[in-house]
Amino acid sequence: MSGFPSGSPHHLSEEANITGFSNFEASLVEKWVDLLKEFAPHVGTVGVILNPQNAASTMFLRRVQAKGSTFGVQVTSFEVQSALDIEHSFEAQGNMARLGLIVLPEPVAGSNRTLIIELAAKHKLPAIYPFDFYARDGGLLSYGVDQRNLYAKAASYVDRILKGEKPGNLPVQFPTKFSLVINLNTAKALSLSIPPTLLARADEVIE
Repeated sequence: MSGFPSGSPHHLSEEANITGFSNFEASLVEKWVDLLKEFAPHVGTVGVILNPQNAASTMFLRRVQAKGSTFGVQVTSFEVQSALDIEHSFEAQGNMARLGLIVLPEPVAGSNRTLIIELAAKHKLPAIYPFDFYARDGGLLSYGVDQRNLYAKAASYVDRILKGEKPGNLPVQFPTKFSLVINLNTAKALSLSIPPTLLARADEVIE
């Protein structure tokens, strides 16, 4: 269950019928850049996989660019709307020796995650993903909203609504718990040594 109220709180009268949970927090974007530089300090260019038709992705890209400038790294966008676009974006990069990837929370990327993970492995690119299922599918590292915690909270809302409580009386909630998942098998395949301090912070390590 997810949703966002339309209009300001002033317009959310007792007749409002909207509630839910957000599965993303915008400040995660800056954290992804921090993590990428922490586990792959050699990265000089960050490639951001995004769908240009998704307005939110444009905002996320600007945040990556702003954060990247603090590290002196360049930012390039992989604009994709299909599997073919993804393949072409990788092929167009040329020298990838200092390239790292950030994959935005975007349906096109999610539905083609196997391809993205395979291409990142093929080109030996360190990459960070927005959801833990990427890491479990072979992605190097994911950091994002703890989906299981979100679903547990959503279940309580469903229960309250089924018992007669009005959805409009239940506030929209934003995430408060985040999960860091590291796939050590992928790190070894990429010849990357994950810093012990980062491993110690991981919520899950896949070996």
